[in-house]
Amino acid sequence: MAAAAELQGKYQKLAQEYSKLRAQNQVLKKGVVDEQANSASLKEQLKMKDQSLRKLQQEMDSLTFRNQQLAKRVELLQDELALSEAKGKKNKKSTESSSQFSQEQKSVFNEDLQKKIEENERLHILFFEADEQHKRLEAELRTRLEVLEADAAQHQAVVDSLTRKYTDTVEKLQNDKAKLEIKSQTLEREAKDCRLRTEECQQQLKNLQAALGSRLEESLCIINEKVPFNDTRSNRYNALNVPLHNRRYQLKLRDLAGQALAFVQELVTALLNFHTYTEQKVQIFPIDSATDTISPLNQKFSQYLHENASYVRPLEEGMLHLFESITEDTVTVLETAVKLKVFSEHLASYLCFLRKILPYQLKSLEEECESSLCTAALRARNMELHRDMKRLTAVFEKLHTYISLLALPSTKPEGLLRTNYNLVFTNIAASLHGFHDILKDISKHYSQKATLEQDVPTATQKLITTNDCILSSLVALTNGAGKIASFFSNNLDHFSTSLSYGPKGGTEFISPLSAECMLQYKKKAVAYMKSLKKPCADSVPYEEALANRRVLLSSTESREGLAQQVQQSLEKIAKLEQEKEHWMLEAQLAKIKLEKENQKLKTSLSGHLTETVQERSALPNVAEQKMETAEKSLKEPIKSTSLAPDVESREDLIKNHYMARIAELTSHLQLADSKSVHFHAECRALAKRLSLAEKSKESLTEELKVASQNISRLQDELMTTKRSYEDQLSMMSDHLCSMNETLTKQREEIDTLKMTSKGNSKKNKNR
Repeated sequence: MAAAAELQGKYQKLAQEYSKLRAQNQVLKKGVVDEQANSASLKEQLKMKDQSLRKLQQEMDSLTFRNQQLAKRVELLQDELALSEAKGKKNKKSTESSSQFSQEQKSVFNEDLQKKIEENERLHILFFEADEQHKRLEAELRTRLEVLEADAAQHQAVVDSLTRKYTDTVEKLQNDKAKLEIKSQTLEREAKDCRLRTEECQQQLKNLQAALGSRLEESLCIINEKVPFNDTRSNRYNALNVPLHNRRYQLKLRDLAGQALAFVQELVTALLNFHTYTEQKVQIFPIDSATDTISPLNQKFSQYLHENASYVRPLEEGMLHLFESITEDTVTVLETAVKLKVFSEHLASYLCFLRKILPYQLKSLEEECESSLCTAALRARNMELHRDMKRLTAVFEKLHTYISLLALPSTKPEGLLRTNYNLVFTNIAASLHGFHDILKDISKHYSQKATLEQDVPTATQKLITTNDCILSSLVALTNGAGKIASFFSNNLDHFSTSLSYGPKGGTEFISPLSAECMLQYKKKAVAYMKSLKKPCADSVPYEEALANRRVLLSSTESREGLAQQVQQSLEKIAKLEQEKEHWMLEAQLAKIKLEKENQKLKTSLSGHLTETVQERSALPNVAEQKMETAEKSLKEPIKSTSLAPDVESREDLIKNHYMARIAELTSHLQLADSKSVHFHAECRALAKRLSLAEKSKESLTEELKVASQNISRLQDELMTTKRSYEDQLSMMSDHLCSMNETLTKQREEIDTLKMTSKGNSKKNKNR
């Protein structure tokens, strides 16, 4: 389901991107339409400019024609003037009379010529201005044409990239759609299977609930009838029961004890260093014992500090003994934690040591303040340390009080009630946090004091190094206290909830006696389990098991087929029983016939013997012997004569022959029956496989139809999208072709205008 949700999210993202691309495509279409409109407006402007240019060209042509006429007229006038001057030389007299008329005519011609010159000059100016305007317009149109070509190329590149992107996105979406359809089908199948399984599970749950309800009613009836006394209802009696051994709890508690031991060792090392370096500091400052004698107070203080190891080391030893007492095979609760009392006693001895050195430490600080080397700032730092040392001793007193309370259940169980356990643990956690805060204040104030002591004129290198060592020990002490406080706060719930446990359903704590009983029973149970533990028999190899599983799966005989086989075998057994009874009757009849034949033989032999006796009466001995043999033959008729053994052997041979034949026929019959059963089972299995194959074929044909429909639909969608993109591309290409044609036409027209303007300018220059 998570994979389906992820695919759905990807499909939504692709759909969003597709919608964004469609929006961008619409924007680009609008831009193309706007550019088309701009190009159309530019075409119209170009047509207007072409019309104005043609008008100006026509005016230019008319002016040039008029100019040519005027020039011809001026030439004619000049020729006439020359002729008139020549005539004037020849006919001076005649000219004098007509001079007045010629001067008037000349003045008229001069005025007319002056007007024509001015008009020609004006026309030249207009032509120059029109030419300059045409050049500017041509340059503007060229620049605009270049900009439009660049925009068209850019738009074409954008359109190409968008078409490629659209095709890629369409292909991706189609692939994702196909994958999602396949996954949706698989998920639908899984959902159907899950529904069937849930229905089966619900049915099983109902059955189990009904069975459990009936069993509960039976057990309640049995308990009410058979159990006269239930000790779990009373807390007093339930406390006498032996609880279970919680191995996981013991391992967790041992791990926590190991962490606490490491933290206590770190704290003990820091305390030893702090007391030792404090002893060195007392002997150095304010008076150095190497140069002068220190005060008796400091001597006594250093003597007490020298004994710190005998009080600090037992803390580590007590915690180590407590850690060693917590093992997997013990029951560690407050009532059985005897070593906690030892740790409490060691903490009490260290507290006595702190109380003993506290007055000397305070007096030493006061004596240092009274020294002449002590400044006001240093005196203020000393007074802060004075208060901090008092607070440190008070915190240790609190810790000792609460730890001694925790040690009470192992010696006096009535000394601490169960309801106060949580309160004691929370107070220990608060005291540890207070201990950490006080140590932070001490390290802060002592670092300020050390910096001030470095500025003292009599400060030596030994004093500076001792101060650095004390600061490092205080930092280590602060870090250790912080670790212990955070460790205790993080495991406070575990300490407060599971440090004591008892029998199941009981509210009383476990006692040491019940703990010993629990451990004894645990050892007995382990020994009993070891005695019951036997080596496992060789299992079936994995490959053989797989082969057997394949055989079992291949022989898919249903319950009905097996029932039919059982019914057939029962019918065969009944037939065989009937045949057995028939042959038993036949055997009895044969025995009766055999007895009759024996009796007949006996009578015939007795008659024969009497005849022989009468004939041979002279031989009594022989007769007696024969009588004995006759009597024996009467008793054993078959063995006494030579004829009886032959008959018996022949009957045995016949009997053995028929018995062997019957056994052979029965074996053949059983073999044929087994083969027929086997062939019948194989035929049923093949029929089932055939039906399953037909069902799978039908389902596969349906899936193939659905897939072919999806493929055809996707192909149709692909063709429609392809056609739409091809139409858009063809429209864009047609538009670009039309734009190129218009541009080429404009260029040709501009070139023709240039050529005409150049030709006109050359003509004007030549004129």
